[in-house]
Amino acid sequence: MKKPQWITICIALFLFSLLFFFGKIVPTKKAISPEAVSLQSEKEFSFDSILTMAKKQLKPEQVIRLNTLENSISRGDVKDQQIKIYHQLANFWSDSVPFIEIYAWYLAQAARLENSGKSLTFAARLFLDNLQSDEIQERRRWKAMQAKDLFERSLKINPGNDSSKIGLGACYLFGNISATPMEGILKIREVVEKDTNNAYGQMMLAKGSLMSGQYDKAINRLQTVNRLQANNIEAILMLADAYEKINDKKNAINWYQKSLQYTKREDVKAEIRKKIEQLSK
Repeated sequence: MKKPQWITICIALFLFSLLFFFGKIVPTKKAISPEAVSLQSEKEFSFDSILTMAKKQLKPEQVIRLNTLENSISRGDVKDQQIKIYHQLANFWSDSVPFIEIYAWYLAQAARLENSGKSLTFAARLFLDNLQSDEIQERRRWKAMQAKDLFERSLKINPGNDSSKIGLGACYLFGNISATPMEGILKIREVVEKDTNNAYGQMMLAKGSLMSGQYDKAINRLQTVNRLQANNIEAILMLADAYEKINDKKNAINWYQKSLQYTKREDVKAEIRKKIEQLSK
């Protein structure tokens, strides 16, 4: 699956997909870029390859602390003890060397042991939200498979959870784990057709429409999201981008201007103003 155009715009200019979702849980330190993981081939991707490269960034005292935690996993015979260690490992990779793949992996391991819908869905959303801006196909697919497993486990606990159903569909839509994205779209549509006011579902379908170049459909769905969630900055920026794609500069400018009132970071505001200036010429 090629990287969707909306992702290119949002990531290149604003980095909102990460800031909006991960900003509350990941430290503001500069994280190591996933691209720092040197892979000879996408097909060689594995969690161990990320972990090995990340460990090279550690200081000696951090290595000692990490080894102690990792060795504690095999010694932890009680499930609650293992869960605690997985959370400690997740926190380590959040605080010491921020690295979202490893952070999410250990949270997912803890969630699988806890087997609660809340923890499983939380970990699944970490993978799902992050994979959408990942350019490396095999790593993207790995994240989708992790999210898929977690969403499926969550649905076994609560089969009626619409958010998990949409998340599962999005794994197929964005993760390249199916022969056709339509498999994912159909899963999401099942929820949205039942509840047209499901903003999460409308958002996912809008992204699917943008991927296929169906800008009018995307705009209609994004307007629905904006009606339901007026301060959804991602939806606002996607609307601006979609209008720009169809050369409707007036509406593109209007939506970019609207995004300014929901943007706190001055550097991001500066990029938006540059975009407005370019469109105004």
